[in-house]
Amino acid sequence: MMAGLQAAKKDLRRQMRDVLQKIPADSIFNQSRVAMARLFSLTEYQNAKRIGVYLSMASGELSTTAIVQDALMSGKEVFIPYIHNVELSSTRQKTSIMDMLALESMEEFNSLTPDKWGIPSLAKPQVGNKANCLGGTGVSPSMSDKPTEGEYGLDLIVMPGMAFDPECRRLGHGKGYYDHFLTRYSKAVEGKTTAPKMPLTVALSLKEQTLPLTEQIPVANHDWLVDILIVGDNRCFVRRH
Repeated sequence: MMAGLQAAKKDLRRQMRDVLQKIPADSIFNQSRVAMARLFSLTEYQNAKRIGVYLSMASGELSTTAIVQDALMSGKEVFIPYIHNVELSSTRQKTSIMDMLALESMEEFNSLTPDKWGIPSLAKPQVGNKANCLGGTGVSPSMSDKPTEGEYGLDLIVMPGMAFDPECRRLGHGKGYYDHFLTRYSKAVEGKTTAPKMPLTVALSLKEQTLPLTEQIPVANHDWLVDILIVGDNRCFVRRH
């Protein structure tokens, strides 16, 4: 069952890669503008004080630069992904996980260096004193970390993906960074009366990445669905809970 699911996901990723490579840059630019306007009109975005946002690749996905700019100008706290390795205590094996760390300003954003995927990223020396959205500073030392004292949590998180369907299922790039992050987040706030709730999850999709109503993204139990899907042709899907 699981093997079939993985094969179906792999196949869909391959199809999407071909589709995304063919989308002209001006179409991505125009769709990004439409999707940003839709996001900015959401009350939940306007009211959010702390947001997590993916930083976009140079091609093949909606650009999020305008979100970073708008959020910082509106006085929101902005957290961006930082990928690093941790050792699993159970197996002593290393695995790669994502933390969300504070971005201070557009100056800092403009100084970020592209990683191997061309995504603007924080450099290791910058990370130590950065506020972590799960509390404290720097990266989380383990997979099962509980937040430290102080402010933590996110009101909203903007997520990327390779493909989506109108029922808010999401196909990621295959590394599981966002699914693992949301699972860790849910464990961190579990049972805490004063804890922040789960963030509202908003995915951004080019129209070419959204499947027709007749098709579904293959998902497993550990795959998180998103709350809202905003598409570059101005469609917006809200998940029925």
